Amino acid sequence: MLFTSPTFLLVFLPAFLAAYLLIGLRPLRNGLLLASSLFFYAWGEGRFVLVLLLSVLANYLVGLWLGRARGTRMEPLPFWIGVAVNLLPLIALKYAGFLATNLNFVLGAVHLHTVGVPTWRLPAGISFFTFMALSYLIALHRREVETERSPLRLGLYISLFPLIMAGPICRYRDIAPQLAARRESVVSFAEGARRFVVGLAKKVLIANTLATPANAIFGLAAAQLTPALAWFGVACYTLQIFFDFSGYSDMAIGLGRMLGFRFMENFDAPYAATSIGAFWSRWHISLSTWFRDYLFLPIAYPLGRALERLRFVRLREDFWAYAGGSLATMLLIGLWHGASWGFIAWGLYHGAFLVFERTRLGKRLAKLPRPVRHAYLLMAVTVGWVFFRSATVAQASTLLAAMAGRSGPDPAQLARYALADTLLALAAGVVLSTRIGPALHTLAARRTEARSRSTSALLERALDVAEVVGLAALLVITLSWLAAGTYAPFIYFRF
Repeated sequence: MLFTSPTFLLVFLPAFLAAYLLIGLRPLRNGLLLASSLFFYAWGEGRFVLVLLLSVLANYLVGLWLGRARGTRMEPLPFWIGVAVNLLPLIALKYAGFLATNLNFVLGAVHLHTVGVPTWRLPAGISFFTFMALSYLIALHRREVETERSPLRLGLYISLFPLIMAGPICRYRDIAPQLAARRESVVSFAEGARRFVVGLAKKVLIANTLATPANAIFGLAAAQLTPALAWFGVACYTLQIFFDFSGYSDMAIGLGRMLGFRFMENFDAPYAATSIGAFWSRWHISLSTWFRDYLFLPIAYPLGRALERLRFVRLREDFWAYAGGSLATMLLIGLWHGASWGFIAWGLYHGAFLVFERTRLGKRLAKLPRPVRHAYLLMAVTVGWVFFRSATVAQASTLLAAMAGRSGPDPAQLARYALADTLLALAAGVVLSTRIGPALHTLAARRTEARSRSTSALLERALDVAEVVGLAALLVITLSWLAAGTYAPFIYFRF
C-alpha cells in the first residue's frame, strides 16, 4: 500500500487515525497500531507478511536467549546465531539469483554444467526491517537496552507501518522508550500533518514529474542520445531520487509525529554539501550511520589498523585502514541497495571518492572556495547516479559516453522531454534541495522578534494563518495532480 494511493489517503489513514485517537489507553493503542501495521504490509505483500512475522518471532526468541546468556562464556553464540538468522533470508531472497547468474557465467566459460537461477520475489521492505531487527540484537549485545519481554512491543517496533517499507532505519534504543511512553498532542499532530503534506507534495509534484523524462531518457538507445539529452536525463533523475526518497521520509516522520513518535531525520540538504564525506552525513542518514556504527567503526577500520601495526607493513598514518574500511563499507552499502554490478560500481565509486578526499590532493581541494567544492560534489554525485539508475553497467557506459560528448547518428530532440511542467519541477527542485526554506523561516522569526510585543504577536498569527492556508492549497493541488497523474511507486520500495 503506497502512501500516495487513494486507498491509503482516503480509507486506511482516516480510519486508523479515528480509531487511534478514540482509544485512550497506551496498550490498546499499541495493539491497534500493531494490527494496522500488519494489515498495511499484508495488503501489498500478501503471504510475505509471514516472513515479517517469522522475523519478529525469531528475534524475540534470540533476544530472550541472549538475555539469559548475558555475562557467560556462551553470550556471543546467541548473538551471532541471531545475526545469521536475520541475514541468511535476506541473502537468499535478494542475492541468490545474482550469485547463481554470475556463477553460471564462470561455469559456462570453463564448459561445466550450470546451476538453476532462483526467481524468488523479494518481499518489500525486507532490507529495512532486517536492519531494524539487527539493531535490537546489537543493542542487547552491547548492553544498551534490556531484553524485550513483550513480543507485541518488539513486533510493533519491527513492523511499524510508517517505517517498514522504506525507513528511516530507526534504532531500537531510540524507539523502545516511545513504545512504552509517548505523548500525543494537538501540537505534535499538527507538526506531523504539516510534514506529511510537504512530503506528499515533494513526491507527487516534483519526483513524479521528473520521473517521466528520466525514465524515457534512460530507456533510449545509444543512437538516440546526445550530450545535452543525457545530461538532462541524469539531472532529472538526480532530483527525482532525492525528492522521491526524502518525500517518503518526510511522510514517515510526519506520520510518526501524528502518533506521538519522534523518528530520526533521514536527509539534511545533501546536495548542498561540498564533499562526498559530507554528502553521506546528510544522505539517507539512517543507513549511512547504521553502517558507520555497526560495520566501519567496530570492524572494518580496526581491522585495517591491526594490519598497519604488523611489522612487515609500512603504511602512512591510518590512511590505508581508512581506505580499506571505506571501500568495504561502501561496497556493502551498494549491495544493500540491490544485487547488481551497477550497485557494486556505485558503492565502490563513492568509496573511491571518500579515499580521494583523504589524500593530499583531496585535502587541497577542501581548501578551495566553496563554489568550487560544491561544483565538485554535484558533478561527482550526479555521475554516480548513472550507475545507480542504469539496469546494467553496459547501459551506464552508454549514457556516460553520451555525457562525455559522444552523439548517435539519429538523436532524439531535447524539446520532447524539456516540457513546461518538467522545467518547473526542475527549477523547484533546485531551489528546494538547498537550505533556503529553513533560512527564510529563521529570517522571518528574527524579523518578527525584532518588532514590539503586540506587533510581533500579530505577525506570528498572520504567519500561522498563511502557513495553514498555504498547506491546504498545497494539499489540494497535490491531490488533484495525483488524481490526474500516472502510477509511480517510491524508488526505495524495491530495496
